[in-house]
Order: sequence, then structure tokens, then C-alpha cells
Amino acid sequence: MSNLILGVGEFGASKTPTDTVKTFALGSCVAVILMCPKTRTVGMVHVALPESKINPEKAMTRPGYFADTGIDALLREMTKMGCDPRGKGFIVKLAGGAKIMDPNNTFNIGKRNELAVKKILWKYALGAVAEDLGATYSRTVSVDVSTGKVTLSSPGRGEWNI
Repeated sequence: MSNLILGVGEFGASKTPTDTVKTFALGSCVAVILMCPKTRTVGMVHVALPESKINPEKAMTRPGYFADTGIDALLREMTKMGCDPRGKGFIVKLAGGAKIMDPNNTFNIGKRNELAVKKILWKYALGAVAEDLGATYSRTVSVDVSTGKVTLSSPGRGEWNI
């Protein structure tokens, strides 16, 4: 069993049954989990910000950092593994988007990330079948490639599945 660990702004995919795809400490960031039942491939992107226009150079080198470039990059990666390039038949799950260190909703990055991710998914006619978004706590997300089971955890809150 090996872990594919994704940091902020990273994306990846695996269809090795013994793998786990994992990202840590999602605060305002959103994890977009895409599962292709046809090829039994699991992909994830750890989105930090909604729009790449604030830093086009970063979007070129780290497309996963932004919702508007990260989902497309993940779909391209999963296409290399035999998945449909438009995500047809995919199962989608979302986690994160918390309100962290922003008590007055000055920036509201978590909510903006959530809306941006959903807008991009809508472009592909994809919608989440499960999500755990918002609130005020961080989440770690782990996906078992063999089963597609998505497990979330948070300090002081334990583990739960979506």
C-alpha cells in the first residue's frame, strides 16, 4: 500500500488498487475528488484559490492551485489513464472550503473556492454526489483507490466518510 500525497496546489491520480490518494489540512482550500468507475481511477486536486487571473505565471507552473485551471489539469491527467476527457460517468466528491481566520468574511476564500469549483464542474455537466464543505475546521482527505471510500478527519472531530 502506498500513498499519493498531494500538497496545496497539487493534483494526481492513481488506478493502482493498493494506493491511497491523500491531502492534508484543507482549510479554505477545496479538494475535488474525481472517480472514474470505468477504469477504477481516483484523482484529486487541492485547490487553494478560485481564479488563476491573479497569478497567470503560477497557473502555468502549478495549475492545481486554482479552480479554473486545476480541474482541467486533473481531467487531462486522468485521460492519460484511460478516463473520458470530459469526465463522463465520473463520481465527484468535494471537501474543504472552511472559513478559517476570516471572522468578518472579508475574503471568504472558502466559499469562493467552493463556488468556483462547482462552476467548473458544471461546465463538464458534473455535480458532486457528496460533499463536506464550509464550517470552521480543517480537514484531511484520504481516498482508497480500491474501494473509492472517501475518509475525512479533523483534529478533535475524529473520522467520517462522505
